[in-house]
Parts: sequence; C-alpha cells; structure tokens
Amino acid sequence: MRGPPCPACDAPSEAGDRFCIQCGEALQAKRAPFSASNNRVVVAAAVLFGLVLVVVVVLRVGGDGSTPGDEGSPSAPAGGAPGSATPLGPTSRVDLGSMTPRQAANRLFTRVMTAVEAGNQLEAAQFLPMAIAAYDLIPALSLDDRFHLSLLHAQGGDGTAALRVAEAGLAVRPTHLLCLAAAAEAAILLDDEAKARAHYQTLVDVYEEESRAELVEYGTGEGGHAPLLPVLRGEAAEYLASGRQ
Repeated sequence: MRGPPCPACDAPSEAGDRFCIQCGEALQAKRAPFSASNNRVVVAAAVLFGLVLVVVVVLRVGGDGSTPGDEGSPSAPAGGAPGSATPLGPTSRVDLGSMTPRQAANRLFTRVMTAVEAGNQLEAAQFLPMAIAAYDLIPALSLDDRFHLSLLHAQGGDGTAALRVAEAGLAVRPTHLLCLAAAAEAAILLDDEAKARAHYQTLVDVYEEESRAELVEYGTGEGGHAPLLPVLRGEAAEYLASGRQ
C-alpha cells in the first residue's frame, strides 16, 4: 500500500513510513508514541520497520545519495574489504540485518553531534528527530544511552525532556558523571540555576573516585568518553565559581 507523498520533495512513500527515504522529512509529524496498550503485533512490526528505515535514510543521505548496489556505486571487494565510504563508515560493513537498535541510535547521535560541531544546523535538525526516535526503540536504556538522549533533547531545545532523561539515569547511579553533566546543562536550559548548581557540585565532589570506576563510557575504547570527563569537570568548576545562585 502506498502512503502520502513526501511534503518536502514529493517522493513516494509506503504505508506506515515515518520518514522520507529520499530527504529524511517527517511524514507523520503528529504520530502518537508507542504505548503498552497498542496491538503487540502491529507495534513489533512498526518498530522493526522504523529501525531499518532510520538506518537506510542515514546511509542514503550520508553519502552521495547512492546505496550499495546502486548503478555506478562501488561495491565491496571480495573478502569483506570496505566498499564506498560514508560518514558512518564503509558501506560494505553496514549490515542492516545485524544492526541493533543501540547501534543505529549511536550512529544517528554521532551524525547529529558531528553536524552541530561543524555548524551545520540544517543537517542537525534534519536528523535530530530520527535520532531521538531511534533511542525510543532501545528496550532498556543504559546510562550512556540516557546521556546521549538527554543531549539530543537539549539540542532540540526541550530542556524538560533532557532533564527528565538525565535524572532517570541518576536515579540508578547518583554519581554518574555524564548524567550529572547532562542534568546540569538541562537545568541551565530551563533557567533552574539551583538545580544546575546542585548537579555540578555533585559532579565535582565525586569526580576523583567516580572517574576511576570501570564503566565502558568512562574508558578510552569504543563508546568511551574519557577525554570528555575532564572537560565536564572544568565546566562544572567554572559554573560553580561564577557565583550564580
């Protein structure tokens, strides 16, 4: 069954599509979030389709508009060697069938934050709703997931959601440095200086011991934020020294 054409580029869509596979525009902006009361079969099918669609959109828009197998696009050499490169890595190494919800969400998070750092607000805004939706597909958010999702909400200007997500992580581990920083930033966005100060003070107080915890997100390997931790401590100390109440 066909869905409505894309309102931005008029590309055709399939029934149930959430985003245009050509330009990434939202097709159903007012779609209600999934809830436990939905029909389980419909929900499972929609979640699986949404995840695959998110990754397809990133791959198509991320490179030169082509996908592996398109006429004229490089194919992967025999033996599993990389094919054409995209911002997500070699296309030959992106396996939609084996990608988990967390992997897709992390790739989209990186896409959004890379665009922000490059000053490309248009691209960041284009991929932001897809990134948030991708984290919604993860069955159980880790503390690092909550850090990422809080930053995405903050990037979208939703301080309330950003603070809620970060503080949910702190309910699990009150000393988590990344969630403390995200919660403080969300509080600043909401002009709640008292709460921002409280979270930043906790971050400074527990930093030395907490930074030695053997958490993946504190490490230097894949998924680790080791270089970011001292930066966050510096920002916290600077805010506390500013004398704002």
